Amino acid sequence: MERPFSAADLDFLRQWDTPTVCNALEVAVPARRGRGFSVLPFVVANNALSPICGLARVGSIRAAAPSGRSREEDRAARIGWYGYVGDAEMPTVVVIEDLDEHPGTGAFWGEVNTAVHKALGALGCVTNGSIRDLDMVAPEFQLLAGSVGPSHAHVHIVDYGREVEVHGMHCSHDDVVHADRHGAVVIPPDAVRRLPEAIELVARREKVVLDLCRSSNFSVEALRDALNRMDEIH
Repeated sequence: MERPFSAADLDFLRQWDTPTVCNALEVAVPARRGRGFSVLPFVVANNALSPICGLARVGSIRAAAPSGRSREEDRAARIGWYGYVGDAEMPTVVVIEDLDEHPGTGAFWGEVNTAVHKALGALGCVTNGSIRDLDMVAPEFQLLAGSVGPSHAHVHIVDYGREVEVHGMHCSHDDVVHADRHGAVVIPPDAVRRLPEAIELVARREKVVLDLCRSSNFSVEALRDALNRMDEIH
């Protein structure tokens, strides 16, 4: 599939945190300023990990009650999901929506599934569901979750490949997702290669105010002038 970006472009974006990427999107894609990102806090498995950026693999789960399918059918659904996640020419970010009335009743993510998904080429997961086995998560695999819990209960795959919503962020198959300890954002494909330039522009604008705040010349009047100068930087 022809894309307006490469795997190297996605990897390049990992040097910046997700708030910086959101700032750049406000410049590169102004119409996206109020949407496309998570709006609720996450529990993060490892705050020290670098940001992740990859193609979305989307799915939904439930855990509060059995699926109603046979064991063989549940196993087939799980294997189908794994095949779906692994069918990608670039690194992926898994985005899973927990559909239970109380999301997080059972954890899909723990020692085993982080190891499996890392082997399938995923960098991490964004979910409103729960996670567990925090000391045994696959190395360098990031988890952003709605909660931490001890059990997987009746967790099972409901569907995959269809649009999901996690903490206010709508995400579809093959969307570009950037995430870190602050949250997650979907990047329009045609904006991927424009973000580094936008990030540099935002940094130059912010520097005007930051330099003033760190100087001995700070005043409200000087701040007003600095804010005006920011608007003149292109």
